[in-house]
Amino acid sequence: MSPSDTALAGRTETLAQERRTEDFKDGLIREIPNLRAFAASLSGSIQLADDLVQDTLLKAWGNSDKFEPGTSLRAWLFTILRNTYYSLYRKRGREVQDSEGTYAERMATHGNQESHLDLADFRKALAKLPEEQREVLIMVGATGLSYEEAAEICGVAIGTIKSRVNRARTKLAELLSIGSVDDLGPSHTNAAAMQRVGPESVGS
Repeated sequence: MSPSDTALAGRTETLAQERRTEDFKDGLIREIPNLRAFAASLSGSIQLADDLVQDTLLKAWGNSDKFEPGTSLRAWLFTILRNTYYSLYRKRGREVQDSEGTYAERMATHGNQESHLDLADFRKALAKLPEEQREVLIMVGATGLSYEEAAEICGVAIGTIKSRVNRARTKLAELLSIGSVDDLGPSHTNAAAMQRVGPESVGS
């Protein structure tokens, strides 16, 4: 290879690396709303959620070389966020406040006054779910992760994820005093996340 070819190859690789870096940065920015919703569901505090998201983004940026292109960036970021929470933030606050409705609103659609009332009830009910049920419901329902991705993030079997989501749906229906999640509000308000989950339940 001639010196000019070597130089050209070097410039091409540099441009490609810069492009990958830019794409990675854009991906991080796109995932911030999902990260914030998930962080709020775990920490129960908007302030802690913001801190947790910031730490997650810093860790992700510092370990960008460990991300495998072609895999789910969202799942990778959720894994970092979840591990960070359980190692650093969990002891700082346990009550789920969600004062801004960050994650509950992502799991519900609303367009009129009656629906807003349903949303408020839904938020209260969601906060009462056991932590392990709430987090998988957010993953699968509000942020669109697959059962497989949620299972990998939590380090459990897919059947366990399905079981936890199904139990969460059942518990929400009970807390909201409705026959089933299909009855959640006008035009199936609040059912956005629940409709993603089938009736099957296996695992523990």
